[in-house]
Amino acid sequence: MAAAEAAFARQKFVTPIDVCLGIGWLQPPNLDDWRHGRVDDLDYFLPSHDDRSVAFLVHLAEWATAKGLKPVQADYVSATRSRRPLRFSSLDEPVLENAWRTHWTSADVPDRPDKQAERVTRREPAQPAQSDLVVVQPLKDFTCAECGAEQGDLLIMDDKGPACMSCADMDHLVFLPAGDAALTRRAKKASRLSAVVVRWSRARKRYERQGILVEEPALQEAERQCLADSDARLRRRERDAARRADEDVEFQRRFAAQIALLYPGCPARRAQEIARHAGLRGSGRVGRSAAGRALDEEAITLAVVASIRHEDTDYDDLLMSGVDRQEARDRIRPAIARVLAAWSKAATPERERAGT
Repeated sequence: MAAAEAAFARQKFVTPIDVCLGIGWLQPPNLDDWRHGRVDDLDYFLPSHDDRSVAFLVHLAEWATAKGLKPVQADYVSATRSRRPLRFSSLDEPVLENAWRTHWTSADVPDRPDKQAERVTRREPAQPAQSDLVVVQPLKDFTCAECGAEQGDLLIMDDKGPACMSCADMDHLVFLPAGDAALTRRAKKASRLSAVVVRWSRARKRYERQGILVEEPALQEAERQCLADSDARLRRRERDAARRADEDVEFQRRFAAQIALLYPGCPARRAQEIARHAGLRGSGRVGRSAAGRALDEEAITLAVVASIRHEDTDYDDLLMSGVDRQEARDRIRPAIARVLAAWSKAATPERERAGT
């Protein structure tokens, strides 16, 4: 049960869905289709619908019980307008459904099923909160399941299928693009009806938030509020930016110090450059990952190797000449190993002073 162990270590509870994701039985897009009513049952995506899936649930329960975990029932509801309970199996067996809805948590965690369930359904970063209605900007034309019209730039998944905004009784809402957090927060709070608008990204293979739909009077009120305190919010953003800059400088200093500890032969100036590059806020590089922020040795090494790859080998020239990326990496691997071996040795005082 390596997948269960990994999930429990990461979040202090484990669910059957976690394990299915861990062993490859399910993929995140499968969960999205299920939550938005595109399939009736989650086991539609499972590679096994026979006794093996039942045995999997029994094995998970035995593992959790032996580990001293306690069962907590979670409510799973669809992201469609009906908010119907989601169904896991096509067999219509209550015992089986309950087993799928059970997640196993540490015995020393207070018994708060509602909070635990919320943690399960909101764990994925790209997934909107289950309390939000979700409207989709489709990549291609669709046919409304209610009126049959082939029109509209937005749809919402209903139990019958995709519905246009008119049939969903949401055509009076206005679109507020993402980008202004204060305006979005205030408009949503003031609007009695709202929905999150998402669009599928082919590059990232996930739905990404585009903005929200809100009532027009709510948007106007939110704009008035934002205009009234714009100066105060600007000053707060400036203070936050200064604080983050100080934090970044301190983090890069510690990152560079860890490079020097692991690779004492790395020139001090080079270590600082690697730390600045890897730790750039918002870059998505290894220094901004959880492992990088924790100064994990593997993350430090990945940052160092990336720098060597581009600065000390002909990797970029190979790519520009049309060499496949994996082949280019294979060719430069000995060169990277030589630099790492050299940097793993203690630096001489002369090299440190020269910064070379």
